[in-house]
Amino acid sequence: MQKGNLTLTMIKPGAVKKNHIGPILGIINENGFTIKAMKLTHLTLEQAKCFYAIHKGKPFFEDLVTFMSSGPIVAAVLEKDNAVQSFRDLIGATDPSEANEGTIRRLFAESLSHNAIHGSDSDENAKIEASFFFNQMEIF
Repeated sequence: MQKGNLTLTMIKPGAVKKNHIGPILGIINENGFTIKAMKLTHLTLEQAKCFYAIHKGKPFFEDLVTFMSSGPIVAAVLEKDNAVQSFRDLIGATDPSEANEGTIRRLFAESLSHNAIHGSDSDENAKIEASFFFNQMEIF
């Protein structure tokens, strides 16, 4: 099965507030990703709940959506061969204390719940997540 070439990322509010947008985008570019679409936006609580609906009912859901709606984020569609897995390798483990040296989460995350960046976990979710922020004309 051929892997897709697009993934979605969000630089989360904590990393935006600490002015890490430029360094994070630099690492993404240095690792061969092309930015196909990008925007600075601020999720409402309802939008965050919708985006993370898959986690509704989990113990961390309310804290997650509150955090994700607490300030601006940068949403971007990235392109590279095998984009989802390549990007997940680049961002590292969700818990920054378990992330490999040099990964984005190891470099910029505050904690497990404020882990600096989101990356799609499958090709299917990448398409769904990208369409949450961008229409097809913006991506292609």
